[in-house]
Amino acid sequence: MQKTIEGLVTPFVAIVIAVMIGAGVMLGTGHNPLTAYGALFSGAFGSTVNLSNTIANAIPLILSGLGVAIAFKAGLFNIGAEGQYWIGSMAAVWIGYSVKGLSPILHISLSILVAMLAAGLWAGIIPGLAKAFVGAHEVITTMMMSYIAIFLSHYMLENGPMMQQGFTPQSPVILPSATLGKIVERTQLSWGLAIAVVACIIVYWLLYKTTLGYRLRAVGLNSRAANYAGINVPFHLVLALFISGMLAGLAGAVQMLGVQHRLYDSFSSGYGFTAIVVALLANNNPFGVILASIFFAALSTGGQSMQLVSGVPAHLTDVISGIIIFLVATKDIVQMVQKRWRKRQTLASDKEA
Repeated sequence: MQKTIEGLVTPFVAIVIAVMIGAGVMLGTGHNPLTAYGALFSGAFGSTVNLSNTIANAIPLILSGLGVAIAFKAGLFNIGAEGQYWIGSMAAVWIGYSVKGLSPILHISLSILVAMLAAGLWAGIIPGLAKAFVGAHEVITTMMMSYIAIFLSHYMLENGPMMQQGFTPQSPVILPSATLGKIVERTQLSWGLAIAVVACIIVYWLLYKTTLGYRLRAVGLNSRAANYAGINVPFHLVLALFISGMLAGLAGAVQMLGVQHRLYDSFSSGYGFTAIVVALLANNNPFGVILASIFFAALSTGGQSMQLVSGVPAHLTDVISGIIIFLVATKDIVQMVQKRWRKRQTLASDKEA
């Protein structure tokens, strides 16, 4: 319990400081922070429609954030969740419009499973195997695979096999049998919310209640000690990236089946990159990922309202996000410096003794 509370302190302090700095920027530019933040809150949570759209925007962040968190727990930095999101989106849309004659349950399930498998393999085969057997850094390989995925989607939609007949680079609309229903009509909130909550529970159970989760965390804490204890480190590195990619692909599938219903050549989600920030702010806690995702989704949906009502540019929310990242990262740097200082102090005292 104490560790959980301590883990919440840093994110909370980071948010408070970021909000205060944002207020200082507003005052310095002649705006009223109370009016601006009030408009932001109202735009994100002030009505059923606004609340529903905020939660809808949080769903892909939750799923992608869970994937990044699993990679972090295994000591890996999966920076390619954006590309894995695109792969999952392409796979889900392709199954959604090309496979006919299935019941809604089977069609949705097949679309999601294929999307998760495709994105998992995208993350696990090249980045995972390269990390496990030749030591290639996953930041480089996952980023490279991310760009490949993005340009592959452009090819598929620009006179490629997924382009709908016509001049607009977009895929056909998925069939009604592959569409996730809406929880609140005339909003973007779909039953993908239930999928996200179930995924969060499963990830928590996997990480903290199973032997596999213990092994993944052990590899992340100290791969040499884990290897000495008999854990197959290369296998668990590949598996961690595979699971991470599966969750990012699930995010793409849920977004396509529940919100967009087709793939556009011009769409750029940014969910995969924001998911890194979400996992950092949540301290890789699956339930913390939900809260962090809602926070960043609120900044996104409420930012436009803030600009309209108070005149404060919506991009100020990006400044707040950047400050939060900096503060959370600083906390890790401070802890690292403290550990090295204590180690030197211990060595110095041992020599004196």
